Amino acid sequence: MAYYKLQIKPSAAKELEAVPLKDRKRLIAKIRRLAQEPRPAGCEKLSGEDKFRLRQGDYRILYSVDDVNSSIVVAKLGHRRDVYRQLAAPANGAAGRILRCSGALKGRRAS
Repeated sequence: MAYYKLQIKPSAAKELEAVPLKDRKRLIAKIRRLAQEPRPAGCEKLSGEDKFRLRQGDYRILYSVDDVNSSIVVAKLGHRRDVYRQLAAPANGAAGRILRCSGALKGRRAS
């Protein structure tokens, strides 16, 4: 069985430090097991992304797998209510333009 090299982005390491100790230990154990099995039972591929999601209680681990180089990069880690927020935001500031246009969609007249 081939082991994968684990890499954790600095931002993900910082997010991991903010997690309570009891949950942090469980998350670290899950991340270590990814080296043996990069796509364990219960992981899901994120739609529109080349990343996978792994659940641990109320927390989520978002990571990518590079089978050619046998490496795993943990990109984001956090509480389930927060972890997907940056992934869902459109690139290049398009979200701001959408929010400004939303008033017209509610029946308000454009001036």
